[in-house]
Amino acid sequence: MSSHPPQTLLKALLKTTADDIIPLTAPAVAAGCKVFGAAILRKDDLSLVIAGTNQETESPLLHGEISCIQNFYALPKDKRPDAKDCLSGITWSGFDNIHFLFTYEDTRDAFSIPHDIKILEEVFRVPSLSPHEDSSQLAQRPLYNKTNHFFSAFSIADLMADVPQGERAEWEAKVKAVRDQYNALT
Repeated sequence: MSSHPPQTLLKALLKTTADDIIPLTAPAVAAGCKVFGAAILRKDDLSLVIAGTNQETESPLLHGEISCIQNFYALPKDKRPDAKDCLSGITWSGFDNIHFLFTYEDTRDAFSIPHDIKILEEVFRVPSLSPHEDSSQLAQRPLYNKTNHFFSAFSIADLMADVPQGERAEWEAKVKAVRDQYNALT
């Protein structure tokens, strides 16, 4: 987990999303790409290193996070921090923590993009060999391990749970405002 308080993380993540990711994403959506982008921030001060957006009209591999990682590695080595967000691409790139606004369930429900969940279910959700696990229990299993040997992944909702109760309404409104900006793109 980050050494920054959740409010500091939320402020940086929401500002980066609104100011850097959405402005890249809006024209990409208008050109036929899906609605998601990504950014890489420095761990120490949470400043922007690079942002990117879905470029699947150029290549079906260029989801927002992969496009962003590609942009990151196009920077001169001395201009980028050591990397220590598609999950396999993030893992192979060496990033060790991920924060995200939309869950896979959000992509399915809010944006009518069910493919990511289907791929995770078919490729990564290995059925138990236990005769006691039925299909409904299998469906309740997580799609992936959010904390594992390679990275830790945190949703904005995870961060919100760590915000003091008296501040949550303010942060919920800010999160909703950024979500609404994304919803307006589709």
